[in-house]
Amino acid sequence: MEANQFKSDQFVKFCPGCGDHAICMALQKAMAQVGVPTHQTVVISGIGCSSRMPHYLNTYGFNTIHGRGGAIATGVKTSHPELSVWQMTGDGDCLAIGGNHFIHEIRRNVNLNICLFNNRIYGLTKGQYSPTSPKGFVSKSSPFGTVERPFIPAELVLGARGTFFARTLDVDMPTTVDCMVQAAQHEGASVIECLVNCIIFNNGTHSWIADREERAERSIVLRHGEKMIFGKNNDKGLALDYSHELIPQLIVVSADDERVLTHDATMPDPTLHRMLSIMGQEEALPIALGVIRRVPTESYDAAVNAQINEVRAKSKAQTFDELTHTLEQWSL
Repeated sequence: MEANQFKSDQFVKFCPGCGDHAICMALQKAMAQVGVPTHQTVVISGIGCSSRMPHYLNTYGFNTIHGRGGAIATGVKTSHPELSVWQMTGDGDCLAIGGNHFIHEIRRNVNLNICLFNNRIYGLTKGQYSPTSPKGFVSKSSPFGTVERPFIPAELVLGARGTFFARTLDVDMPTTVDCMVQAAQHEGASVIECLVNCIIFNNGTHSWIADREERAERSIVLRHGEKMIFGKNNDKGLALDYSHELIPQLIVVSADDERVLTHDATMPDPTLHRMLSIMGQEEALPIALGVIRRVPTESYDAAVNAQINEVRAKSKAQTFDELTHTLEQWSL
């Protein structure tokens, strides 16, 4: 299939320079690679700049109310498990008003592909701080700097027993497409944190890794089965240091050090995945991009439909009408 098949006829209304343009293009490319036909693909969203996405994709779609995309997406996938269901959401829509739905669709492991656009600001409502804005951030709703501590989306996903987490950057198209393709192939709730730039209200929020010259030194793209090596000259690696306290720490070593770790995205124990996913909060360690966690587990919708079929096989009534006819009836 071709990416053009997934483009709608609607004019894309993201601001010029907005990172959402790149994510939209990557999504069209990924959907073409996955190969699920447009009529078997559904895109659900809440409210926000990222939530305009259903309008720009030539698939079935539903632009729901603020924070409720997860609830609708869960219903669609559970009732029609044969469909490929994508949820588009932002750091405000998903982690503030929609936080409860978010953690429970992950806990249940609903077979959804969730793209979480993180620009660390409320863009559509004109520049209020969001749950991922850094402490001290000055905005229209925090003129003296917010005193709140931000969420790290990966911690929420892993805390809710998530089976898939990836992170990508709007200016890195190959990594973004790869993350989306792997998310679509995963059985269960797949979360892709898309670091995007809001050129109007929070321009440059990810500039420390978006800049091509700095990116190689400040980020690492993790690939399952490959050594955790990064740097402009691929001369740095990640290793575990067991010399401090009881808990090992991730450290940067030479790429030829025998301690350099090999990435295993399929480890059921999330300890190392959590350590990798929260890197980048301080300058000593790079931020991790790519698929960090991908653990195969039975999905909620598969389990629910298997249970329905099991009960139906043992029941004399196979439909709702047949069930009502087994009950006491009378007429006037």
